[in-house]
Amino acid sequence: MQKNLENPLAQDFVKFAIASGVLGFGEFKTKAGRMSPYFFNAGLFDDGAKLGKLAEFYAKSLMASGIEFDMIFGPAYKGIPLGAAVAVELARQGRNVPFVYNRKEAKDHGEGGTLVGAKLQGRVLIVDDVMSAGTATRESIALIKAAGATPAAVAIALDRQEKATEKNAAGVVVDVPYSAVQYVRNQLGMQVCTIASLKDLLDYLASTDNASQKSHEAAIQAYRDRYGV
Repeated sequence: MQKNLENPLAQDFVKFAIASGVLGFGEFKTKAGRMSPYFFNAGLFDDGAKLGKLAEFYAKSLMASGIEFDMIFGPAYKGIPLGAAVAVELARQGRNVPFVYNRKEAKDHGEGGTLVGAKLQGRVLIVDDVMSAGTATRESIALIKAAGATPAAVAIALDRQEKATEKNAAGVVVDVPYSAVQYVRNQLGMQVCTIASLKDLLDYLASTDNASQKSHEAAIQAYRDRYGV
């Protein structure tokens, strides 16, 4: 039987993500070129029940965080269904907020433009799956500011808690001593709500009685020792 841990919601989410096949173990090449022993693919929340449960985790995490926001923005592409699902779940729980998303390509007919949905205004919550380099978040922030609204916070499902990468003056990609989440919090001054983190995954693996899952603990800990923040 799994032990009670300090963040039950995060533990329930890790268990759910593994059972759904969204959180997988093996060898995966990340966007930064690292070989990771685990991978989180939110695209595999691919039916109504999984997406609804995921939205419930987002909503509970947001309500527990105390973060204040007036509307939700879902960045193309994965943020679109995530943001919509979270908006639906919040409304179900009595908090109805406007929702808007963007297109990658501007539409030259009908309503035109790149934004679809409610007007961007007030304090905007960006909803996405994970934050790797923070590039997508910076693009969303620029879009929100250009519309005259305030980018207030970001909600993500999993914080990988690893060093981000950036190009140095010579154009070479190098590790930096902070994560994308830390960059958004400390450099951009925005709040970040995460359902679970790499630490929560390691806590889960340390406590589970599932031998197959537990067998990946050492590799993931070694990865965190090397790339973690």
